[in-house]
Amino acid sequence: MTSRRRFLRNASLAVMGATAVERTALAALPDAATRSDASTAKPHSPPNGRPYRPVVTLNGWTLPWRMRNGVKEFHLIAEPVVREIAPGMQANLWGYNGQSPGPTIEVVEGDRVRLYVTNRLPEATSVHWHGQRLPNGMDGVAGLNQRAIAPGQTYVYEFEAKRAGTFMYHPHADEMMQMAMGLMGFWVTHPKDPSFMPVERDYVFLINAYAIDPGSRTPRVNEMTDFNLWTWNSRAFPGIDPLVARQGDRVRIRIGNLTMTNHPIHLHGHEFKVTGTDGGWVPPTAQWPEVTTDVAVGQMRTIEFDATEPGDWAFHCHKSHHTMNPMGHDVPTMLGVNQREIATKIARIIPDYMAMGETGASMNGMEMPLPENTLPMMTGTGPYGPIEMGGMFTTLKVRQDLPRDSYRDPGWYRAPRGSVASPWQGSTSALPSTHRQPANVGKTGVKS
Repeated sequence: MTSRRRFLRNASLAVMGATAVERTALAALPDAATRSDASTAKPHSPPNGRPYRPVVTLNGWTLPWRMRNGVKEFHLIAEPVVREIAPGMQANLWGYNGQSPGPTIEVVEGDRVRLYVTNRLPEATSVHWHGQRLPNGMDGVAGLNQRAIAPGQTYVYEFEAKRAGTFMYHPHADEMMQMAMGLMGFWVTHPKDPSFMPVERDYVFLINAYAIDPGSRTPRVNEMTDFNLWTWNSRAFPGIDPLVARQGDRVRIRIGNLTMTNHPIHLHGHEFKVTGTDGGWVPPTAQWPEVTTDVAVGQMRTIEFDATEPGDWAFHCHKSHHTMNPMGHDVPTMLGVNQREIATKIARIIPDYMAMGETGASMNGMEMPLPENTLPMMTGTGPYGPIEMGGMFTTLKVRQDLPRDSYRDPGWYRAPRGSVASPWQGSTSALPSTHRQPANVGKTGVKS
């Protein structure tokens, strides 16, 4: 098993001898800000340049920049990182500036942008600015538009952010390895007019997936179908922070998918409209209400809604296995199979053995032994007991008394008296009767 210290040390040794950028040359570059904290960073107003309302990166942050002769300059460091997927599990990944995904880049329509990319990975890389309109030589496909960035080298990309929208950045060099290791990030170009489609809350996150065997830390990069960790911004529930909103706020959520399958993203308690894609804003006449939107591979979707309903509302992928943590496709279905006799015999050899599946897959608060650095398949606890979810699941927390521009977790919702489903206390004779239709009567009501 590769430890955190050994993983980072080996990666550093791999590039030490090939460093192509002298320290004196790096002194002219903007500072490379770094952050390893997996909590959601509070947004900060832009210190210079055109004004905009900043986005909130779920379990992430926004990359600082410097203004130099009217150009916004950023510095990305592609490097090995250690990411906490959820409390109790860490993964050896690749990312930018200390995290996977890397920090969100925020600019304004019309900005001139200069991006320095330093490669501290053990192999060559590049950066593709997904969805951007830019000169062909800045598109970032290694071998097609540029030479790959060798370990230790720093390359510079420069272009104008020509259109507002929601974008991503990721490598187009050994993509199977680098994307599977988590090398990716989010990009938002704000409209030049701050009054265009205003919202009070603007969240962003990337969908990513990993194949990490129980007890290990490094993804199996050659996997194509059997992923067992489904994450948002490389976090799995209960490690995904809630999205919070003040009642009445207009909320925007921008979602990018860099996994190998589609994800139907579903919100409880509210209807939303898809207002944008990576191709641009959707005209109002082309929008319609939804509660689920499918985000296909390589796509961006922007949804918007008014947070009118107070409470803790589930927000998740609607593929059932994507709201679970490590599991395997080879687990047999044991529903209805009496395992008591065989379970007793196995327990004599393996004292911690737990027979499962006879009455269903619910864990119901049970704990079973797991390998080190492995998440339970279903985990998380709410105000009424086990939530039994993992993976791509979190909550939208809407509160009337939430201060404006506050992103703190307000805790669990206190439902008004009489508004929570509860056990029936009366006589069953008082319940509505159920009449069963005779078996020989068809749909038309005519006996066959």
